[in-house]
Amino acid sequence: MKKLLLLFASILFFSLSAQKKGKDYSNILKSKNIYEINAFLRDAHPEDPRRSVLKPRVMEMMTQYIKEAHPADQKVKDMQEMLALLKRRPSTKISFDEMNAIIKQKQIAKYKAELAAKQSTVVYTPSTAQNTFVVNTAANAAVPNAEAEEFNLLMAVNPVEHKNKTVKILNSLFDNDPNSKESIILIQNKSDCNIIVRMEGVGTTKYRLAVPAHGESSIVIEKGQYLFTSLVCGAQYASQKTIEKAILVTLGSSATP
Repeated sequence: MKKLLLLFASILFFSLSAQKKGKDYSNILKSKNIYEINAFLRDAHPEDPRRSVLKPRVMEMMTQYIKEAHPADQKVKDMQEMLALLKRRPSTKISFDEMNAIIKQKQIAKYKAELAAKQSTVVYTPSTAQNTFVVNTAANAAVPNAEAEEFNLLMAVNPVEHKNKTVKILNSLFDNDPNSKESIILIQNKSDCNIIVRMEGVGTTKYRLAVPAHGESSIVIEKGQYLFTSLVCGAQYASQKTIEKAILVTLGSSATP
């Protein structure tokens, strides 16, 4: 009986601790949601007794999801990465430095492959003016894609331009000099629409980067203050950013500010 009371008290304590972080995990043991359980494992105290129940459960759920998923399911890769992390550690929580290192290595591998192939390895669907998107779901109003021609033009880089851009990006990825005047920006587009991200700095300093739907692109820019803007499936994105080192910007679902 004392052990049961102790277990209940421990769960109550850790539940209250988690709630102080702004999330209510009081009913987490009943959850069937992979992302909710994963968030709990990320936030919970290392000694929370619910971990021993929920970690194997969510790993089984992830394994089942991967097994039953459609081959083109975009979430499969994320599930595989989360599952691999859970097998090695208590949760999928990683530090900023770890995340940055993972992103950097993926980018280096990608651009090395493109340099070897002497062409872009990006697979995308070209934009057309008919790639309309709904801007008012209540009125079911749609507008044409006014950036279609510009997007296709930016994506149609000739082999020489592509090689020069790839070499510049690789040099930036390998450059650890804090006094460097330039930095690399990685843009992830998790939306269903092709987009153009515009970066406007001081004076005439401007950059633009085409990013395919469910894809990513990188660009090397001068360090400084920038206004980032984009039309993401008709929704206006705008954010001021101070670029002092390599950063990742995610647009679409789970977008970073």
